[in-house]
Order: sequence, then structure tokens, then C-alpha cells
Amino acid sequence: YGNVKVMFPMVATPAEVRSARRHLEEVREELSRAGVKLAEKIEVGIMVEVPAAALAADLLAPEVDFFSIGSNDLIQYTLAADRHNERVAYLYEPFHPAVLRLIERTIRAAHAAGIWAGMCGELAGDRLATPLLLGLGLDEFSMAAGSLPAVKERLRALSYAEAQRIAATALSLPDAAAVRAHLEAVQA
Repeated sequence: YGNVKVMFPMVATPAEVRSARRHLEEVREELSRAGVKLAEKIEVGIMVEVPAAALAADLLAPEVDFFSIGSNDLIQYTLAADRHNERVAYLYEPFHPAVLRLIERTIRAAHAAGIWAGMCGELAGDRLATPLLLGLGLDEFSMAAGSLPAVKERLRALSYAEAQRIAATALSLPDAAAVRAHLEAVQA
């Protein structure tokens, strides 16, 4: 059926990845015995959506072929801010320095291990975040179709060097408001 990738969610440790890969291999063997035609190589990745995975990204990267940063959950779990709970939703801030540092650390660990890092979730489709994410080295943006034109337009208008400068400045700022102001200023 084409190019298949498998991605495991809510992973926090290398042992979890190894266990999931064993289960995947058992299923592949079972399907093979049943005569089902299978691709020789299936890329296996993990969702990086809990802070533990981002902090241990260098330990997880050798176990997988790619990372997909789940921005919605990563933000929520990092800031202890349920975005669906009106009483704490105001704490849900994608440009919080802690969130940005976890994203940067994850991408850096992926590239050091020779794997790619993508992002799914609302942040990947946020035009304001586009230069920041590109500058951090994000390899793949996964978003709702409605976000594609604006993000594509922003990507075309940027050089990678410019995006890296924008990201470096953003990582040095003290709070989400300062990061947001910086990103708004470079959009103008």
C-alpha cells in the first residue's frame, strides 16, 4: 500500500521504544506467516509529546528513524496547562521559553543521531511560529490543510540563515510575551 511509517505515542524511555518495536516485529512475522506482503523496511518513529521524551531525546534518537514533536501535548504537559480547562487554559503558551528549549533540544538530538524531526499540532501550522521552527532546524511541518498557504508563503519569504537568527534571538528571550513580540516584529 505504499510507504508506511509507524509512530508510537506517549513514549518516555528507550525501553518503551524497544518493547514497542518487539511487538511490531511480532506482528510483522505473524502477517508474513499469513502470506501478507510487507515492505522490507518500515520507518519507526515516536511522538515527542511528554517532557521526559524531549529531555531524553538523545537517548531515544538511536532507537528510532524519526521524531514527530506533538506540540499540543508537549505544551500542555510542560506547563501543566490543560488547554480545554478554562481555569488554566491561559497558561497554555506555545512560545514559553521552556517549551521552545524542549523543541530545540529534540531537534538537535535528532540531527546528531542522523534522523529527521517533524512537528504535528497547532504550532506547526502557526504562521507566526514558522521562522522560529525553521530556524531551530525542523525538517517537517504537519498541519491542517487550511494552514498550508500561509505557512508556505512564510517559508518562501525566509532564508534559512534569517530563520536561524530569528530562532537564536527567540531562545534568548525571558518569556513568552517577549518571544511573541519578537516574532511579530520579524513578520512585519
